[in-house]
Amino acid sequence: MISITAIFKGKPEHNDQIQKMLHHLITETRKEEACVRYDLHTAENVFIIWEEWKDQPGLDIHNSQPYLADFISQIRDLVSDPIQVYKTTQIL
Repeated sequence: MISITAIFKGKPEHNDQIQKMLHHLITETRKEEACVRYDLHTAENVFIIWEEWKDQPGLDIHNSQPYLADFISQIRDLVSDPIQVYKTTQIL
């Protein structure tokens, strides 16, 4: 199992657009065979995507999807800082 956490802070004036983009990204990603979990959490303008993948090949397929590439290219101007992505291992 592979866990990914992505964290970013949106510019407040783009909150509605960011949420629409995230809805599309999450809807499409959850259709992927290797996707175990792809959940969105938020607090004010901070967005956290918590992901779990069956294996690295499945994550590689996800990372090559056009809807992910579109999201990444479009979100750059809507966030106050770059997206932070952490690939983690559960220890407890």
